[in-house]
Amino acid sequence: MNFKNILSSLFTYTPKETYNFILLEKSNSKTSINHSEENILNTKKIFPTVSINLEYVKSKYNSMINSDIVIREFIINVRGKQYSAFLLYIDGMINTDIMNRFVIEPLMLRNKSNLFDGNHDRIISEAVANNITVRKVKKFNLPEYIMNCLMPQNTVKQYSEFEKIFNDVNSGNCALFIDTLDVAFDIEVKGFEKRGVEKPQNEIVVKGAHEAFVENIRTNTSLLRRSVHNENLIMENIEIGKITKTNCALCYIKNLANSDLVGEIRYRLNNLQIDSMLSGGQLEQLIVDSNFLSMPQIISTERPDKCTSYLLDGRIVILINGVPYGLIIPAILTDFLSSPDDKNMNTSFSNFIKFIRILAAGITLLLPGIYVAICSFHQELLPTDLLYSIIVSRENVPFPVILEILLLEISFELIREAGLRVPSPIGPTISIVGALVLGQAAVSAGIVSPILIIVVAITGIASFAVPDYSYSFHLRLYRFIFIFLGYCCGFLGIGLGLFVYISLLCNTNSFGIPYTSGISPFVYTPGHSYFLKPIWKRDLRSNYLNPKKERRQEKIAMKWKYPFSKEDDIK
Repeated sequence: MNFKNILSSLFTYTPKETYNFILLEKSNSKTSINHSEENILNTKKIFPTVSINLEYVKSKYNSMINSDIVIREFIINVRGKQYSAFLLYIDGMINTDIMNRFVIEPLMLRNKSNLFDGNHDRIISEAVANNITVRKVKKFNLPEYIMNCLMPQNTVKQYSEFEKIFNDVNSGNCALFIDTLDVAFDIEVKGFEKRGVEKPQNEIVVKGAHEAFVENIRTNTSLLRRSVHNENLIMENIEIGKITKTNCALCYIKNLANSDLVGEIRYRLNNLQIDSMLSGGQLEQLIVDSNFLSMPQIISTERPDKCTSYLLDGRIVILINGVPYGLIIPAILTDFLSSPDDKNMNTSFSNFIKFIRILAAGITLLLPGIYVAICSFHQELLPTDLLYSIIVSRENVPFPVILEILLLEISFELIREAGLRVPSPIGPTISIVGALVLGQAAVSAGIVSPILIIVVAITGIASFAVPDYSYSFHLRLYRFIFIFLGYCCGFLGIGLGLFVYISLLCNTNSFGIPYTSGISPFVYTPGHSYFLKPIWKRDLRSNYLNPKKERRQEKIAMKWKYPFSKEDDIK
């Protein structure tokens, strides 16, 4: 029994029900907190006593251990009287020059604004109109006087709750607490470092703007304002996350976007019970409709001009503070095969490129599976010379075709991922080494056949031709399913897989809108087509969005060419 107990004590763990920790205490009277102090710590309203507010702020921000929390205590002068006050701000997130010149200096130093020798209970203003003196007498109000006379700052707000004050302080503002007042002043003094507007890194176009979103949400909203340049552009502020309280902007054009669609997205955003939200990818997964195929339902873009184009179509854009991307809602299948360059090029050129993208999507999804199906079941489809070449190339390969193609496809994905993760100066080097050295070495060693190298290379190049990264990743993932179907059942398996895939695709909705709008069902959809019409014929918006204004331009847009049209005669 002793030996068993020794083994049990060595290799098993039994959690203790109680732990005896010893804390150093001087006296119970100093460490105990009475009920009144607990109520103070749990309060939400600002107290009229500045000392209580000061202790509460210090306890909430842990000022004894937080090195960047600054609490500046001072005395302010208001019309000959002095009041105790303090400022709360975070070092590194404010502009110290603005703080000194437009906040501390007007409040602390003696000047014409805070000196007054007359009646302290009244403010008297006089105006002369038509030789008649109009005298306005107003009762003195300290908060109003401070806001209107002593705070020469562009944005000053009053709050009576600590939570609202703390939210803005955490965003880079400062808070002013004054004795005898049960309100605090939120003063905008933001000055933290931020990245400037640069060129897009992932969505490069030949013709178009060269501005990209940044991490600051106000810079991003200004980029959209400059592009849309209309007072009907609405940007609603929504906070997401109980801890992070991330600011999001719901952007739409009021007289274009469908009100029901705006209400649905607003409802989903306001009903997210999460602690934190740090990226657009997290928000995308939280608000999209679930679908079996995991098709992307939101367009993620770093280009303000692309967001502007979709806003003018009646769609909605979500901007997130700290995320250099905009989310465009809703999205359908054809949107992921389009590029901002399409509308900037000649119609025939853009339609040719659009056809190439469709071909690239088909090659990415089906080409490896078709090759496996032909090699396993349908050799008679190949010309005799080509069949002999494939047989000769695979003569020394010891593996079946399914293992061979999986080996190459996984190797290609490894090379792609390694090229993305390594530092940029050596990224191209890894791609060249992986594509040339490893491929040639694998062929020379008889592990894979040369024609399979060609098939995998064409498939990889085609996946890069798909403009949207999320949709390209979806095609890359599902091509493995079609490889197994082609190996098991040949063209029959690929055909059945395509039938199920297309059926599920047609059954998918994006925020209530059919995912295959404009393609299935085969009905005429005014204003929407994957292949573009000449720009003078694009006079209607997509009707599947049900916008408030269906017409985007007059039927005769080029009045210089047709100054006297039948439309004018009718009007």
